Amino acid sequence: MTTRVLLVDDHPIWREALERDLVAAGFVVVGAVGDGETAVRIAPAVRPDVVLMDLRLPGMSGVDAAAALVATDASVRVLMFSSSGEDADVLAAVKVGARGYLVKSAARAELIDAVTRTAAGEATFSPGLAALVLGEYRRIGRDEPSPAAVLTERETEVLRNVSTGQSAKQIAERLGVSYRTVQNHIQNTLQKLQLHNRVELTRWAIEQGIVE
Repeated sequence: MTTRVLLVDDHPIWREALERDLVAAGFVVVGAVGDGETAVRIAPAVRPDVVLMDLRLPGMSGVDAAAALVATDASVRVLMFSSSGEDADVLAAVKVGARGYLVKSAARAELIDAVTRTAAGEATFSPGLAALVLGEYRRIGRDEPSPAAVLTERETEVLRNVSTGQSAKQIAERLGVSYRTVQNHIQNTLQKLQLHNRVELTRWAIEQGIVE
C-alpha cells in the first residue's frame, strides 16, 4: 500500500522541495501546510499514515501539534524533522508521542528511509539521538522501546553476531552478505547508539537482552 504523508513546514521553498522528494520516492503527499493548526484540522480528512512535522512553527508548535494529532488518532505516526538537535527538543517530541526525530542536515536518502520506517511502525532517529531517547526512558522508569525499535532487523542480527565474538568476515559469510555490508551495519549501529567500538556494542547488547 502507498504511504500517505502530511507535510508540515512553514518555509515554502523547503516544503515544496520536500514534497517533490517524497512524491519522487513513491509516497502520496496528502497535504503540505505551513502551520500546526492547519495540520491538526485537516488530518482527520486526509488520513495520513505519517506526519512529517517541523518543530518550530508559527502559532502552535510542532510538539503541540504532534500531541494534538496523537490525542485525536493514536495510529498517526509523527516524524519530527527539524534543524534543532537539542536534547530538550528531541525528548519533548518523543514524550508527546512522536515516533521519530530527524535533523534537517540528513541526506535525502536518510529522509526517505526514515519516512518508510516510520510508516512501518519503527522508531526512527538521527544518529546519536536513539541513545538519548533510550536513556531518558530508562531514567524516568518507563518501559524502554525495544532495541528492534531503534535498530533495523538486519542491524540487530549483525549486532547479535558481533556480540558472540565473530569477525565481520565471519558474519558476512554466515548471513550471505558482503563484508562491506556488515561493516556498514556495524558503523550505523555505533552511530545510532553513540557507542565507539565492538566492546561497547557487546556490553550494550547484553544489557538490552539481545544476547546473554
